[in-house]
Amino acid sequence: MTDAAWYPDPTGQAELRYYDGSQWTEHVSTGGQQSTAPLTPPQATVEQEAPTQVGSAQAVQAAYGESAQAQPAQAASAQYGQQAAQYGQQPAQAQPTGDPFAGISGDLIDGRFAEIQGEGAVLQNKRLLRVRVGEPFQARQGSMVAYQGNVQFKYQGGGVGKFLKKAVTGEGLSLMGVEGQGDVFLADAAKEVHILQLNNSGISINGDHVLAFSGGLQWNIERVQGAGMLTGGLFNTTLRGTGWIAVTTEGDPVVLNAGESPTFTDTNAVVGWSLGLQTSLQKSFTAGALIGRGSGEAFQVAFHGAGFVIVQPSEGGVVPPHSHS
Repeated sequence: MTDAAWYPDPTGQAELRYYDGSQWTEHVSTGGQQSTAPLTPPQATVEQEAPTQVGSAQAVQAAYGESAQAQPAQAASAQYGQQAAQYGQQPAQAQPTGDPFAGISGDLIDGRFAEIQGEGAVLQNKRLLRVRVGEPFQARQGSMVAYQGNVQFKYQGGGVGKFLKKAVTGEGLSLMGVEGQGDVFLADAAKEVHILQLNNSGISINGDHVLAFSGGLQWNIERVQGAGMLTGGLFNTTLRGTGWIAVTTEGDPVVLNAGESPTFTDTNAVVGWSLGLQTSLQKSFTAGALIGRGSGEAFQVAFHGAGFVIVQPSEGGVVPPHSHS
């Protein structure tokens, strides 16, 4: 059984590749800089030909050829430590048994919370999004909770026009651009995360519920049809094109088919809807403060036509109704 440690990368893509004790992983290091690289040849072949003895140069060379100059685990660890010191990084502390979880047990490390693998945007769990950075994408500012690899973040203002729209409408969507190579984990106040795939289509989403979206999508802040300034205005973020978008909700949402019958939602409970729907703002004249707690007003968004509406089981921050003297 070979101990888990950093060894010369048998695929030749990097200086070192991490072997977890049972198989080669995608984690590599070159010049002390850690990143990820797919296994070549396929992982099934790598697993079958993994070294069978710690520090066995002959085993590695026999499996991968003379180009893979294997070193003992101690030499590889020392080499990695020198490189890490050169680049201002702390080398990983080697465990005596080669097991990073040696001497520790519990549900946190039994595998159920391990990183979910996959390309692009995938759900790590109901409240955490994991994005493997292949092409640049955009995310809500402040939503990054962790990342691995060589990833860069930069402010994404969207231009003067969108800045002015945000200032006037209050539609809050402050973005950061994400690019590079690695994995990025995103979340927003432990809200539930849902991934939608757009295929030459579009959706209107309340900006508070946009967590991230692929860089190829076009976005803008637009007035909701039928919501005039006399009612206080109602603005949403529209996204069009082909790509993915991660949407957050407070609790499990319900998705209504507006084509079945006219549909009405609380202005603060509605998360988004398909762009094919016709919208208007309706005011109820009976039971004023008892209909929809979200705004304290008896306004609802009315939907007509073929499409869907996403509604969450929360109106967000509830504003108390106005007192009447």
